[in-house]
Amino acid sequence: MNNQEKEIFRETDIRPDEMIEKQEAYIEADREKLLRQEKDFVEISCPACNSGGSELIFVKNGLRYVTCKACKTLYVNPRPTAEILGKFYSESAVYEYWNKSIYPASDNARREFVFRPRVEKIVNFCKKYGLENVAMMEIGAGYGTFCDEARTSGFFKDVIAIEPTRAGAESCRKKKINVLEQPIEAVSLDSSVIDVIASFEVIEHLFSPKELLINCSRLLRKGGLVVFSCPNIVGFDNLVLGSASPTIDHEHLNYFNPHSLEHLVTTCGFNVLEILTPGKLDAEIVRKQVLKGNYTLDDQSFLHHILIERWDELGLNFQNFLADNRLSSHMWIVASKKG
Repeated sequence: MNNQEKEIFRETDIRPDEMIEKQEAYIEADREKLLRQEKDFVEISCPACNSGGSELIFVKNGLRYVTCKACKTLYVNPRPTAEILGKFYSESAVYEYWNKSIYPASDNARREFVFRPRVEKIVNFCKKYGLENVAMMEIGAGYGTFCDEARTSGFFKDVIAIEPTRAGAESCRKKKINVLEQPIEAVSLDSSVIDVIASFEVIEHLFSPKELLINCSRLLRKGGLVVFSCPNIVGFDNLVLGSASPTIDHEHLNYFNPHSLEHLVTTCGFNVLEILTPGKLDAEIVRKQVLKGNYTLDDQSFLHHILIERWDELGLNFQNFLADNRLSSHMWIVASKKG
């Protein structure tokens, strides 16, 4: 094992290749079920800045992807309503497959490479911004591993999971996590109770990201923190692969960039403190698409040189460069509720 392999994990550690291949049938079934309701999809304004001006960029898997002319957010328009999405996720074959197969199989790797570092980041943000004796809520807790790690850390006085899907909520209960099996808009808690709200890879799935943020503001105490992660549409693998990026799928409706996400969060009652792109897989994702024959770098000799010819030597340094310069497709935002 070389030094690079010791310091950076592989995508297959958290998304086992053989299991990901098996999910294709479930993905297709979900997508077909969603598109059968296309007549009930609705037109919206930009989910980041509410501008009505947009232009069609491409069509993929029956969905139209447009870019806001004002803030450059990419988004699906028209899109499924919140009601359609709620039913879709509650009945999703892919989510059931992940909960029963992929999550259990990759749980140890996810704890080490994803969830434990996430907990450490949240703890560091709390310390940096003066939060002590912290109660934390995670929106979209899924399999419950992040909440489990957060509780194990001993830093948080309380950890609450919000998970509206039946399978995810049951996984949380098995871990003895305090879970509310309901959407965030239905949650009723005293606004002085919650100090930090975390949500990872959720906001891109929602009909209205603004509603999520408004509800976070409703539940969070003044001065409390929100920490979200989501795709960055101007990140490396998304810019290189375009519509061929695996991030562009039927579940993801909103693709923000650092500027547009900051605008959205600010208009929902928060002061933005940090925007980071700490991703670790961008370069590998592009490399794998090339090696599989799904994408070619024949006309991009510089990237071919780094990602293919000198990967073992340069891959880690190149990924670190992307992460350090807001060029990763994995984006975090940290903000405090205005007092």
